[in-house]
Amino acid sequence: MKSVTFNPYRTIGMPNIRYIKPEQMLRHKSEIREADWLLFPEYWQVNTLVYGLKKTVFPSAATFHLGHDKIEMTRVLEAICPENVPYTRILANTPLNIEIILEEFAFPFIAKEVRNSMGRGVFLIESKDQLREYTDKNEVLYVQELLPIDRDLRIAFVGDKVMGAYWRIGMENHHLNNVSAGGEISFAPVPRVAIDLVERTARKLGINHAGFDVAVVGSKLYFLEFNVLFGNVAFQQMNVSVEQHIYEYLLSQYKSFTPPTVPGKKSS
Repeated sequence: MKSVTFNPYRTIGMPNIRYIKPEQMLRHKSEIREADWLLFPEYWQVNTLVYGLKKTVFPSAATFHLGHDKIEMTRVLEAICPENVPYTRILANTPLNIEIILEEFAFPFIAKEVRNSMGRGVFLIESKDQLREYTDKNEVLYVQELLPIDRDLRIAFVGDKVMGAYWRIGMENHHLNNVSAGGEISFAPVPRVAIDLVERTARKLGINHAGFDVAVVGSKLYFLEFNVLFGNVAFQQMNVSVEQHIYEYLLSQYKSFTPPTVPGKKSS
């Protein structure tokens, strides 16, 4: 099995792999065509690799397309599991729509930038002045109810199953639980129903590499978002190798689509 990686830091230790810089993709079309897998391309490469060169990428095209911004992500989740999505409004930035937000949401609530990760671009809105500051900087308004939580789950789905999960506990009086924003990692038991929800959802959408953020409110589960490229710090502490899980999945898929060896002919 031959692979090309466009991100060597996410494929450390994988055998028989060639690194090509993303911006040099078209200079190496012959190597790309010969590869069985193309790993971790930049988002802007995906359409060219999948639709132009007819190659298989990992993460999957569905993972990239749905995880690229919060609008696409939220709409597809609302379509297949609306009961697991916090109340959300996605609106054009107009005076009328700002009034709609003020009518439908009580302070405080959450406002997000459409394309951001690691807790960046997530704002706690507690006043009209803060809402005005947000609307002055965003063409699309993404507003969501504030859930009564002080922690959430990070559940990593790799290949065709959940690889690992842990709790992220936010700092006191802080609306973010992200580890990058000061959240604390906890390896307390994770509800099986949350793992089942992520596996069912990821498989249905064709996602094969994402870190899902899930809130637990009483007996209800809510997707906050998912990230195509998620942090590995907690999994290193758990002695879990993300790269090994990826490689085993790729190998299993490669075996499933490798044609049988012709007698008397060496397989490539």
